[in-house]
Amino acid sequence: MAARSSSALRKPVKTKKAAKPAKSMSAKSVTAKSAAAKKSSTAKTPKLPEWNLGDLYASITAPEIARDLDKLDADCVEFEAAYKGKIAEKLSQPGAGEWLAEAVKAYEAIDDLAGRLISYAGLVHAGDTVDPAISKFYGDVSERLTNASTHLLFFTLELNRIDDDLIEQAMQVPSLGYYRPWLEDIRKDKPYQLEDRIEQLFHEKSTTSYGAWNRQFDQTIAGLRFKVGAKELAIEPTLNFLQDRAPQKRKTAAQALAKTFKANERTFALITNTLAKDKEISDRWRGFQDVADSRHLANRVEREVVDALVASVRAAYPRISHRYYALKASWFKKKKLPHWDRNAPLPFAAAGNIAWGDARATVLKAYGEFSPEMASIAKRFFDDRWIDAPVRAGKAPGAFSHPTTPSAHPYVLMNYQGKPRDVMTLAHELGHGVHQVLAAKNGALMAPTPLTLAETASVFGEMLTFKRLLAQTKNAKQRQALLAGKVEDMINTVVRQIAFYTFERMVHTERREGELTAERLGEIWLSVQGESLGPAIEIKPGYETFWMYIPHFIHSPFYVYAYAFGDCLVNSLYAVYERAAEGFAERYLAMLAAGGTKHYSELLAPFGLDAKDPTFWHGGLSVIEGMIDELETMK
Repeated sequence: MAARSSSALRKPVKTKKAAKPAKSMSAKSVTAKSAAAKKSSTAKTPKLPEWNLGDLYASITAPEIARDLDKLDADCVEFEAAYKGKIAEKLSQPGAGEWLAEAVKAYEAIDDLAGRLISYAGLVHAGDTVDPAISKFYGDVSERLTNASTHLLFFTLELNRIDDDLIEQAMQVPSLGYYRPWLEDIRKDKPYQLEDRIEQLFHEKSTTSYGAWNRQFDQTIAGLRFKVGAKELAIEPTLNFLQDRAPQKRKTAAQALAKTFKANERTFALITNTLAKDKEISDRWRGFQDVADSRHLANRVEREVVDALVASVRAAYPRISHRYYALKASWFKKKKLPHWDRNAPLPFAAAGNIAWGDARATVLKAYGEFSPEMASIAKRFFDDRWIDAPVRAGKAPGAFSHPTTPSAHPYVLMNYQGKPRDVMTLAHELGHGVHQVLAAKNGALMAPTPLTLAETASVFGEMLTFKRLLAQTKNAKQRQALLAGKVEDMINTVVRQIAFYTFERMVHTERREGELTAERLGEIWLSVQGESLGPAIEIKPGYETFWMYIPHFIHSPFYVYAYAFGDCLVNSLYAVYERAAEGFAERYLAMLAAGGTKHYSELLAPFGLDAKDPTFWHGGLSVIEGMIDELETMK
């Protein structure tokens, strides 16, 4: 979730779809007994759960939606009439703190209502991105929120014109002091604020600029079909074939992806070029120097910290991904693997699909052994139908946990197909969900967590699940498969995401000099992929188009380094847990419950961790190296 992404103030945030790559682990180790695993793969698959969005609204035609949209319009107009042009004067008078506290509370209430509306519209749209009625509904709600919230733009702009001393004096009143983290945070945007009418123009045009191109990408991706054998498949089942045990199916799926992407390259190149230019215009007007500076500001992370992470990971490519893929190729008795075999199941890994019930039990057990409270929260996602698991035509690809708004609860979207990676994806998204539930008590303005910690709970949830599976797996070959699967997962989370970030930097930097052709985008993609994957992965023709389907490039430029940040951080965090488990769970849950009320450095301090320490990232990467060391000793 985005840091301080106020739905009432800004363009409603697009539902996040993970660019998480395929995960791999031993299917046999997911269940307690091999017989159970065999049964899971042969039994009739039960119906997977679909979410109940009724906790938000009953349907897209529910009268409550029209009622709330009208209320939102009225509340925004009333707020503007009550406070616009008065903040500077009121803050110089007695009772300023109480007056401003009431204003912030009113602003927060509007934010919560707007969040409920756009969350419902976004979730319904994610469930079916091709239905014309749903697409119209999503577009109409987005437009109504954009129009209504133009009446709120003045608020933070005026607050940021107030002298620091006056704001500090007003915050001495407890009712306003509660909002100190939010007030201090918005003032960090002050150097990049524009004149009020320009801010309004940017805001109103967001619906017809980047918002429209985001929708175009979603609808295009959902509508693509890939010919695999005799079948015409959507993108999710086609990508799923890249983890199939049959080599020919992996190859056929990769070629089908490449063929369809190639046929649509002009559309994807246009979307990418337009969004990169749109961002460049905004960055230039606001005064951001580096292409990723606006993301760093939103994440409340220093550029030098991210640069250190990226440099550390890229320097580690030969010691991690290059070495692992050479090892994997040897397991397949080859010197090189074609790119479609990068996430192929290992020859000695157990076969079979994992039933949904087994996946649920595995994750909840792992969570419960760490913290009963954490498992109890995660269990609600299953019991109360907060998860949408099946693959459906038109459904958004990938997976996400959407926090909605503090007066409601999060929802998880998955495309569960019974693969081992899906179990880890479930653990990942439930980690987000637990985090979002715990942070909700901070309210709409301070619940959102900065990106620097947004992936911590999700990756930690994966680590808990992996460690439990490893402990219960006794068969040597299956332990090897499980360990290799975790290494692949960490490479996908760290190496692959930093390669994505490098690709984005090159594209956005070069776009400043003019449009990039689809061919040039493919050349940049191949250069960063070749650097990160190493000589043991043979990049075949067609792979140059695979940049086209990564949703983060479209919806959240430069977000991807969050995964590497989170994985390396969790490696260090888990090491602290293993050294001193007593009291750790309580400190950990308290960190999650803080939401966006503290800087990441404050939240990590109780664990003795400092991301600004040059050795910090090396420690996280050494955990991956250690696992590869262990794999190299296995026969």
